[in-house]
Amino acid sequence: MSEDRPERNERGQFVPGHVATGGRPKGSRSKLGEEFLEKLYADFAEHGADVIARVREEKPDQYLRVVACLLPKEVKVSTEADLSDEELDRRIRQLAAALDLTFGGGEAVH
Repeated sequence: MSEDRPERNERGQFVPGHVATGGRPKGSRSKLGEEFLEKLYADFAEHGADVIARVREEKPDQYLRVVACLLPKEVKVSTEADLSDEELDRRIRQLAAALDLTFGGGEAVH
């Protein structure tokens, strides 16, 4: 470093013209991310379904939090204008049954 030219300013930032002499090698961050995702995928492939079921049963609040995080922020719902209330209710119940959800008073929908 030159005595008449500091490497950093008063806020600790490098000054313009400073020559970089180290730091993280280019691509190392993406390599870390890639390796992490590979390991996560392998773990999920081996244990994923069992863990999801266990979390759903033992920690339903966490399960729903994950589901909510995966949903888009905004969902546009369009319905056919000619559906009666009864037909719309029937379709909702079919979807709930397909998803194995409970509806109304806690009864399973089937």
